[in-house]
Amino acid sequence: MSDEPEAMVGRGTVTDRAERLTRTIRDQSSPNLRPRDSATLILIDRSDAVPKVLLGRRHERHRFLPGKFVFPGGRVEIKDRLMPTAAPLHLSDTERLMQRVKHPSLAKAAAFALAAIRETYEETGLMLGVPSTKPIAAPAEAWLPFAKAGVMPDLSVVHFIGRAITPPNRPRRFDSRFFAADFTSVARQDEGFVGAEAELVEVVWMPITEARKLDIPGITAIVLEELQDRIVTGMSHDHPVPLYRMLHKRFLREVL
Repeated sequence: MSDEPEAMVGRGTVTDRAERLTRTIRDQSSPNLRPRDSATLILIDRSDAVPKVLLGRRHERHRFLPGKFVFPGGRVEIKDRLMPTAAPLHLSDTERLMQRVKHPSLAKAAAFALAAIRETYEETGLMLGVPSTKPIAAPAEAWLPFAKAGVMPDLSVVHFIGRAITPPNRPRRFDSRFFAADFTSVARQDEGFVGAEAELVEVVWMPITEARKLDIPGITAIVLEELQDRIVTGMSHDHPVPLYRMLHKRFLREVL
């Protein structure tokens, strides 16, 4: 059991978050699928008294979460683990990322965070990292923009804040890792990634206390609450990292 404090955030306490997530469950009549590894990055702007977070609205033509506001993110690719980094993840985050996975390794743990950084660039044009004077060997075409810009991902600024597994018998299933990083860690911003024909048709910076007013998925609302708790602690890497998963038709909130 965790000695996590009974934080009051948003609409309730830590212990009722899983119950609220259970109430958001939709139809579970699809053939069961193995969850695909995915990763998401929450960028935080703390220049004002109330921190803001970046959310993007998905295109209405998407089959998955059409029209919803979400954090940038997507699937983890096998070559993500080969991308060089300026600095590694915090040790506690690495250890938690290696829990409850097949064939855990340092490279696999890093790949989750790297996927979140890559996907954020692909969807928003925001490149998280630090300038590098050394040549960067891109392991895949998706990483070429980083190599050409001379920007190397810096995992030391990334915080692992949560994990959630889509319930069984949903049309699409993901084993999602949620990360957070300060906007000051963005080294470069390229235009032309968001628009009417892109994956995200718009992006908005919303005060974290108001973000739930947007049309967001249930898990996004819950993760925002988890993030608020962590911000209160000064973004400590010692803060508990929750895992949300379904068992016997109900979500459980466990601590990694």
